[in-house]
Amino acid sequence: MSSLPERADVVVVGGGVVGTSAAFHLAEAGLAVTLLERNELASGSTSRAAGGIRAQFSDPLNIELGRRSLEAFASFAERPGAEIDLRQVGYLFLLDREEDVRAFERGVELQNANGVPSRFVSLEEAHALSPLAGLEGVLAATYSPLDGHASPEAVVQGYAAGARRHGATIAPGCAVTAITVSGGEIRAVHTEQGSVATGVLVCAAGAWSAELGSMVGLELPVQPVLRQIGFTAPAPDLPEDLPMTIDFTTGLYFHREGPGLLFGMADRSQQPGFDAPTDPSWLDRVTEVAERRLPTLLELGIAGGWKGYYEVTPDHNALIGETPGVARFLYLTGFSGHGFLQAPAAGEIVRDLVLGREPFVDVAPLCVERFARQAPRPEHNVV
Repeated sequence: MSSLPERADVVVVGGGVVGTSAAFHLAEAGLAVTLLERNELASGSTSRAAGGIRAQFSDPLNIELGRRSLEAFASFAERPGAEIDLRQVGYLFLLDREEDVRAFERGVELQNANGVPSRFVSLEEAHALSPLAGLEGVLAATYSPLDGHASPEAVVQGYAAGARRHGATIAPGCAVTAITVSGGEIRAVHTEQGSVATGVLVCAAGAWSAELGSMVGLELPVQPVLRQIGFTAPAPDLPEDLPMTIDFTTGLYFHREGPGLLFGMADRSQQPGFDAPTDPSWLDRVTEVAERRLPTLLELGIAGGWKGYYEVTPDHNALIGETPGVARFLYLTGFSGHGFLQAPAAGEIVRDLVLGREPFVDVAPLCVERFARQAPRPEHNVV
């Protein structure tokens, strides 16, 4: 017998950080919520994210999304109430191109105007903050102490538990098989375990969002691209407050993870697709960059790694809003690996859209239609 309710005010599809955030915020607002996840909670991209959180962006909208989410992460122990291993150790960007220095000068000015305490630091201070970083050729560096990292799995479980306390039904191992649409409106969501009547569907399926959209005749511009992350062996005397350190030109990043380091670097040549093979020389390219930016990598030794899907849209930006053509079909998809860092703010936004409230930011720039006119921003290509 199915444990699904016959009806829900809102059905959320996707049990990653974005979906559980949406479920929590909607249930907290008093709505009857059912969350459906085909596998286990946090089993998709979320469990393979680097866990970075920041507000260092170059446009006011993403700055505000990041800043709002940082505030939520900082108070997560009280609301929804969970320990997430939050480490606000900062983000340190290393810049070795003049054009990037100029762009970051504009970005820091804008961030400061919007309440983010980012600043340029001297190379001496950059070394003191991140003594493992190689600074050969670095022209400048920026740092914000509010940024940092947290445990993605812990955030998901915290939001899910909070949603349950507010009466939400969380159904892992429950894949969506079909969606009934009549007269341009959502009527029901069908699963392997039964059907749930609803008038509102929130798509938070990450790399699988396009598949869900196709069930209602919509084309969501989301493609899965495989990313890889590695771990070093335990390292002696690692600084406790080592910041997330990023070589902006290559995208190589690292931060402390337990007794060792987590590191990663996007393969810009990786083709989209669930079955697209990865380049076996990825680690060779990481090693080549690390000779300049993380010279102790080979000394520490690589203990292992994993591969994970991150949803990627054409401009590496977020999708938030209602899809034209099907009433009350809301998409809530993070860009690249950034769905994690903006998930708290995204949950607030989808709650307000469902309730007919004005969100705390204008989300029109994050609509699907903008893809025909907007170019990517470079900081969206890094973690």
